[in-house]
Amino acid sequence: MNNARMILNKDYIIGEVDKRIYGSFIEHLGRAVYGGIYEPDHPTADKYGFRQDVAELVRELQVPIVRYPGGNFVSGYNWEDGVGPVANRPRRTELAWTTVETNHVGTDEFCTWAREVGAEVMMAVNLGTRGADAARNLVEYCNHPQGTYWSDLRKAHGYSQPHNIKTWCLGNEMDGSWQIGSKTAEEYGRLACETAKVMKWVDPSIELVACGSSGSGMPTFPQWEATVLEHTYEHVDYISLHTYYGNRDNDTANFLARSMDMDAFIKSVISTCDYVKAKKRSKKNINLSFDEWNVWFHSNDADKKLERWSVAPHQLEDEYNFEDALMVGSMLITLLKNADRVKLACLAQLVNVIAPIMTENNGAAWKQTIYYPFMHTSVFARGTVLNATVKAPLHDTKEFTDVPYIDAAAVISQDEKELTILAVNKNLEESINLEIELNGLGNFRVLEHIVMDHPDLKAVNTRQKPFNVAPAPGGNAAMEDGKVKAGLNRQSWNVIRLEKLA
Repeated sequence: MNNARMILNKDYIIGEVDKRIYGSFIEHLGRAVYGGIYEPDHPTADKYGFRQDVAELVRELQVPIVRYPGGNFVSGYNWEDGVGPVANRPRRTELAWTTVETNHVGTDEFCTWAREVGAEVMMAVNLGTRGADAARNLVEYCNHPQGTYWSDLRKAHGYSQPHNIKTWCLGNEMDGSWQIGSKTAEEYGRLACETAKVMKWVDPSIELVACGSSGSGMPTFPQWEATVLEHTYEHVDYISLHTYYGNRDNDTANFLARSMDMDAFIKSVISTCDYVKAKKRSKKNINLSFDEWNVWFHSNDADKKLERWSVAPHQLEDEYNFEDALMVGSMLITLLKNADRVKLACLAQLVNVIAPIMTENNGAAWKQTIYYPFMHTSVFARGTVLNATVKAPLHDTKEFTDVPYIDAAAVISQDEKELTILAVNKNLEESINLEIELNGLGNFRVLEHIVMDHPDLKAVNTRQKPFNVAPAPGGNAAMEDGKVKAGLNRQSWNVIRLEKLA
């Protein structure tokens, strides 16, 4: 077996984990809302129409924040369509995804659902077809206590208390030609600046996310970020990043190596933010909101055949396999390794649409393969990310050189009583022995070593076989001479949890 080392030191840290990096995303797209979180006729539906089988799976993930209502959808959305008596709400042609939006669920209902599952709302405003006026009115509707037109309208709709939404996105992917009302960097930067000002005048406590490039492959990247931040720097708190990966050419080694591309993307955006900071002679840091990330490619062909103007079709319903779970694990590790600047992140999305949770209309809900690494990281990796030195065997792929076979991160809890090691073995042929040095961290014992592996990289979970790919606590990690020693199975996701001895 190959050997690898991980060296940890108590005093060498990357940064604190902002729990919001374990956020997710619900867009009015496909069956994310209708048939996903909301299905009034479902046997588990509560009085609001929300599926409680789905809600329970979301609670298990401990998702702290959920982005809403889009996504491409938001660039053509009139938020007023989704408030007030449901019977009076209009049905609209939804141009982003060529469906019909019934508006049965809107701002107030979504805020109710978020409270049910223990999450905050990350609200996006429409800067495609609308602008500063609609955005400031929405902040007033959601956050102002009472005594004004929009806050009193919310109260008249049955919501006496403000929703107190504290995180807001200034549009979505505004550089994309596919976006309703897409803009140049100058056009968007000016609009975002003026919108940010009035939104914060209504509620100075909110935080704002400016749109970065839709992806690192955009021809204007990273000049877009630089131009937008030159307009908005003193008025926003974060800039967004979006990326998706897929194994379209069935090259697993190269697919799994793409976490290196994600890391390079993050580093480039950080550099651009700091360039604008220096140019403006500012003392303020702009942090990153990686508010769309996932594997996405399985459903591409099926989505080309969808009937236009249907309601809640089976759209973007990727069926995730085991190698996708390994990739998601590596992407989570990449976020943690940049925790000093990545403070928000949203797995896109949460239910049915490129999601860890799948449902059947009027039927079952189950966990996709990617559910497990997300759950493990969200639940166990909270605290401080240690600046781990990982020395592992390297390999080359079609697009990448010197790719470590081991992706790993270490997070110590705030009380320093628990230490969690997350590791992906990307070697498709051989196990790797990992030795972990705990310098200055004290004495620990192994609580558990969770392993998720499968001989078939293409194995999936289905309604009929919901636990075909699932983790098990059977790893062999053990303490030996003050070090952790563990065998990491080939092509495996590993969670090693340590408890400090008194």
